[in-house]
Amino acid sequence: MGIIKAVTTAISGSLADQWLEVIESGNMGDQTVFTSGVKIRRGSNTKGTEYTISDGSVIHVYPNQFMILVDGGKVIDYTAEEGYYTVRNSSLPSLFNGQFGEALKESFDRVRYGGETPTSQKVYFINLQEIKGIKFGTPNPINYFDQFYNAELFLRAHGTYSIKVTDPLLFYNEAIPKNKTRVEVTDINEQYLSEFLEALQSSINQMSADGIRISYVASKGRELGSYMADTLDSQWKASRGMEIQSVGIASISYDEESKKLINMRNQGAMLSDPGVREGYVQGAVARGMEAAGSNRNGSMAGFMGMGVGMNAGGGFMGAASQANLQQMQMNQMAGNPQMAGNQQMTGTPQMAAAQTGTSWTCQCGAVNTGKFCPECGTPRPAGPWTCECGTVNSGKFCSECGKPRP
Repeated sequence: MGIIKAVTTAISGSLADQWLEVIESGNMGDQTVFTSGVKIRRGSNTKGTEYTISDGSVIHVYPNQFMILVDGGKVIDYTAEEGYYTVRNSSLPSLFNGQFGEALKESFDRVRYGGETPTSQKVYFINLQEIKGIKFGTPNPINYFDQFYNAELFLRAHGTYSIKVTDPLLFYNEAIPKNKTRVEVTDINEQYLSEFLEALQSSINQMSADGIRISYVASKGRELGSYMADTLDSQWKASRGMEIQSVGIASISYDEESKKLINMRNQGAMLSDPGVREGYVQGAVARGMEAAGSNRNGSMAGFMGMGVGMNAGGGFMGAASQANLQQMQMNQMAGNPQMAGNQQMTGTPQMAAAQTGTSWTCQCGAVNTGKFCPECGTPRPAGPWTCECGTVNSGKFCSECGKPRP
């Protein structure tokens, strides 16, 4: 009875396998790189052997898919062209190369089935679209010499990159784990991430050598992708049949020492502008007056203390303001040749003003127009005068005839 039952079961299985089947890829999402084919059975045909593809079955290949027909783990046929294909066990491999050309046959010769009778046939599909959104992050800071700051800085980078399968047969043979019916890019990304990060560091160092400022790295995704392609594509394409398409930097962060150095250099560069420096000087004066006005011991005491402080630091403040004004005037003359020409004819504004008596420079360095210096209270010094005898004097009496100053 057991033998009859076995024979009956074998006959039933053979008949069911002759029914026509349609095979399509399983659900292929944006992150799916590999999936097995699924049978769409006709009517009541639900008894076909799981790993047997009937003679006359139809395989439906969608755009951006690469279909391979596998038997016993070996590739016996493939197509890179979309459409419907009928399985004929008696026919030779068709080898529809599509966009990959004759070069794909070389990979096929390395992985093809040895010619034995098919025993366990399967259909697989490889995604030929660009696989996007693969996340990466640098676990350790990457050194970056910035020529603008003239310093060795350290950064961390986070973002995404994309890959594209360029040799599906090589990719199937080298990158896809065996006995897998579905593979997402995250399933195989871990084994290649260290290689990617190593190439990322080399590419970022190359950007540094090319003189790109560290603050521009985040906006140089296209250039970084090109650097990565030069560094990694030859290796991945030759050994795994895939290549880098693009690299996007989502964020860049610096270690604490790099942050301090960048902030210090930026402040120094900002203070090289005389207008900004003068703003700091005037702001310091305004903050001092505000603090004096809010003194709990009385505003008068605060302003008295402020006056003492201004007398002590007035020389520096006045000299700083005068230097800032002079540099701003020089910058204006550099940008306006006509003003520079007029300046050469008339002399500096300060000298002209001093000659006409409209302004004077105190011994503390402050430029004034009144009778007393508002910084230290020193009275305006008397200017030179000319005696009736024609002698120019600076004192109260003429040095030649002794007449008093009028």
